[in-house]
Amino acid sequence: MKRLLTLMLVGISYSTLTPSMAQMSSKLARADALYNAGAYFDAIPLYREDIDKIKDKKELSLYLYKLGNCFRLIGNARQAEIWYEKAILRECPEPKVYFFYAEMLKMNEKYDQAIEQYQKYKVLVPNDPLADVGIKSCELAKQWIATPSGYEISNMRALNSKFSDFSPAYASNDYTVLYFTSSRKGTTGGKTSSVTGEDFADIFITERDNKGVWSSPKPLDETINTQYDEGTPSLPSDGNSLFFTRCKVSKRNKLGCQIFVSKRSDQGWLTAEEIKLAADSMIVAHPAVSADGAELYFVSNIPGGSGGLDIWKLTREAGSDEWSAPINLGPQINTPGNEMFPFIHPDGTLYFSSDGHPGMGGLDIFKAKKNEEGQWVVENMRYPLNSSSDDFGIIFEKDREAGFFSSRRAGGRGADDIYMFYLPPINFNMIGKVLDDKTRTALPDATVKLVGSDGTIATMQTGNDGSFRFNLIPNTDYVVVASKKGYLSNKGKETTKGLTQSKDFEMSLALTSTAKPIEIPNIFYDYDKWELRPESKEALDNLIQILNDNPNITIELASHTDNRGTKEYNYELSQKRAQAVVNYLIENGIATDRLRAKGYAQTQPKVVDETLAARYPFLTPGAVLDQKFIDGLKDEEQKEIVHQINRRTEFRVLREDYATKK
Repeated sequence: MKRLLTLMLVGISYSTLTPSMAQMSSKLARADALYNAGAYFDAIPLYREDIDKIKDKKELSLYLYKLGNCFRLIGNARQAEIWYEKAILRECPEPKVYFFYAEMLKMNEKYDQAIEQYQKYKVLVPNDPLADVGIKSCELAKQWIATPSGYEISNMRALNSKFSDFSPAYASNDYTVLYFTSSRKGTTGGKTSSVTGEDFADIFITERDNKGVWSSPKPLDETINTQYDEGTPSLPSDGNSLFFTRCKVSKRNKLGCQIFVSKRSDQGWLTAEEIKLAADSMIVAHPAVSADGAELYFVSNIPGGSGGLDIWKLTREAGSDEWSAPINLGPQINTPGNEMFPFIHPDGTLYFSSDGHPGMGGLDIFKAKKNEEGQWVVENMRYPLNSSSDDFGIIFEKDREAGFFSSRRAGGRGADDIYMFYLPPINFNMIGKVLDDKTRTALPDATVKLVGSDGTIATMQTGNDGSFRFNLIPNTDYVVVASKKGYLSNKGKETTKGLTQSKDFEMSLALTSTAKPIEIPNIFYDYDKWELRPESKEALDNLIQILNDNPNITIELASHTDNRGTKEYNYELSQKRAQAVVNYLIENGIATDRLRAKGYAQTQPKVVDETLAARYPFLTPGAVLDQKFIDGLKDEEQKEIVHQINRRTEFRVLREDYATKK
């Protein structure tokens, strides 16, 4: 029935493409007649038998194009791609061939090739917005496949046949009774559709026992199923009425679909009655009734829409059978393409399928919620709920991210299959350690604070191994701050925003001891100058961050020179350099009474630590880089390195009880 609706929309639009009679055999003439009547399945073998008899290239290209259309419209994207390519190679004059070829490439996951064809079509028809939608769809599809959502899906093989099975609907509040549409053998009409090549569809029922096993599907009785196509069932929460679609062929051979409703009695479903909304030749289909029965969403091509099939809505008063006039859901939902298979969640979220919004290929499933201004905001449900094939007919349980949907994706049992889906609980954990930044040993009893953008705050002490652990929640930014007496605090950041799968975050926070002076690397001055060079600012900005992260400390900024020059001169130079650092910090918001400048000239030569020894093999840990050490070096380059090491800026913590003045 899904395919039938889209076929009905295009049955007339290709009739003008019939080539001249001069080249037409009797089989091709019959094929064209079937094609123009919408009997695409029956037209295919007739086209294929005689298409090689056409000699004129233009005539041939149009037949190849129509054959591609036939395969596309019955849902065979692989064959459609082949025939569209053949039409293009023979210079088909119909611009739409490039668009449909791109659509088939997209459905066959050939996204880069599809983009090329959309671009060619855009040159020929620059005003068609669907070209841009197609290009964007291909780009997004590649991203979504690389970053799947958290949903898990599985094929309901116990329910599916080798034919089309789709559009499930819950028929009980405990979700143990399921109705769905199927064109499997044994349907009531028992006739094969010349449009789709499958039997006319019926509505089937299956029930799940207390062991979770679904029963063999059985068709509903003949008060619901007839010789025509029936499908897309929908029931309100009380289960006392059944809305569904019936499509039939009139005496004039024009297809039409209507919505019917049946009331439940003690004996079963009563004879269904049509909800009269449009002429019999129009499409009125895919009902989706709200849980309270007060709203009825449906699909139609009645006048006033955006193009193709649109989603509309009816409303009624509680207890009444009288529906309002149809209301179109508007351009936020409806596009120049087709919007189909609505489902209204009890929380007001609308789910539907569309080939007009950016998607992965064919029909994609979308969700739509209204914002504070009452406007619909549409979101693609992404991979793996969506695929490069048709995905549609989704339903949800009321209080759980679980349900069923239909898909024509590869790997199923038949054409359209029913799949189960659910969203597993998402767990995020922060697992980390607090370490000494020099020794890399664990720091027990450090305080670790977790602050979330949602306002949550959690605090814990590290264990003997310096470890900590927090549980995180989705869609939240976090800052983790570690502190310990005698150490500078340190922090890290993480976020769970945009993540759809469980994840453990690992974080190591290294704390710097305040027991010894702490060198500030990359502080540069010109020779014999005390003004800070621009490249020093980045290192000092890091110091500002340290002071902001440790608001309780006061520090001494110490500047050291090498031993060249007089001590008196170096004292003055180092004092001015230390003061230049202090001035920069004050200019950037650090309180004056938290800072002290001190110049030490060459009186405190550097003591080599493990880091320096690893960097310079001629140095050994514990060595004091004084004049005696320098005089013992025979290499002038090594002497210059030692002088450079001694020229440094450090800070040391004077107090840890500073309180901000109010």
